[in-house]
Amino acid sequence: MNKKFVKTKNVKEFIGFMEELKSLPPNIPKIALVYGEYGLGKSETIKWWTFKNDCIYVRATKGMSVRWLLSEISEELGEEAYWHSQETFNMIENKLRQMPKTIIIDEVDYLINNNVIEILRDLHDRTNCPLVLVGMANIDKKLSRYPHLKDRIYKAFKFQSYESQDIKQIISELTEIPISSDGLEYLATRHNQFRQIVKLINKVEKLAKTNGIDKLDETILRNLLNERQNITTLQTTKQIYA
Repeated sequence: MNKKFVKTKNVKEFIGFMEELKSLPPNIPKIALVYGEYGLGKSETIKWWTFKNDCIYVRATKGMSVRWLLSEISEELGEEAYWHSQETFNMIENKLRQMPKTIIIDEVDYLINNNVIEILRDLHDRTNCPLVLVGMANIDKKLSRYPHLKDRIYKAFKFQSYESQDIKQIISELTEIPISSDGLEYLATRHNQFRQIVKLINKVEKLAKTNGIDKLDETILRNLLNERQNITTLQTTKQIYA
């Protein structure tokens, strides 16, 4: 399987969304919400964008406190947190005023129940740095209990379900074995979540290599995935395909 990042429709639109956020004038709040169902490449896209850009990335976890969150942000800035949260906050504020960076908080759902998320609003207000909150599909509803934060959200970006073309693009770019157009059409109907698609590609490649198949079409794929792995049957199918 090829190791590469696939720029699906969601990814391309997310890139444009982030560029728009960074280019906003100083008088407009720069808080953005990114959300969607699991399995659509949301976290992979965030990590890819983080790697390509000079920003702060923190993945929230269950039970994360204000002090813990600020410590993670401090580490991203190359600094050591103080014992007192206020001192750490002041240090982070000063750093970000000197060198503004986009702040991305993944799995932000974990910060809602214990009100930790409020410190992020304060940090944004004091530094005017773009703040991206990444959560699950219902995060927009959960944020309703924080009207002061929700009012500052400039725009929300939702990761949409994969279209057939997205799935075919993922498969064709990640697989090492050539697949015909009808084969891609067939595979695109089987799964619509990124991890499941990757597992499917891995399974198909292993079965193809085990049976000495170097090109795949719909007929061969149906035989492979329906567990008809008798080598004679597959070799006959190869001859028909050839």
